[in-house]
Amino acid sequence: MAMRTMNPVHEATTCAVAASAAIIGAKWTALLVHDLSEGPRRFSELERSCHGISPRTLAERLRVLESEGIVERHSYAEAPPRVEYVLTEKGEALLPIIDAMREFGHEWLECDHAHGHADLA
Repeated sequence: MAMRTMNPVHEATTCAVAASAAIIGAKWTALLVHDLSEGPRRFSELERSCHGISPRTLAERLRVLESEGIVERHSYAEAPPRVEYVLTEKGEALLPIIDAMREFGHEWLECDHAHGHADLA
């Protein structure tokens, strides 16, 4: 187990927690990773499941996740063209964090299936 050391300043360039939080802490990212954990999703499916996200914001979040190597965009030459998003190996490495968030929500925040984002548990 790695030794825990507290950095004097938490910056994404020098602190692993800050670097991870910069990615997973961005609005909508955890929900997008959660949705993509079930398999490939189309833009419209992600837009529907993330109630309240604008198409512009969704496109921007997906671009950032793609540039971070967390999501891959697959285009299919069909009529009409089909585009799907999938988690990469790096993206799948975030799933234990998402699982821990789900467990915390169930245990401490009284989350249920009737409100908010659909849950796998």
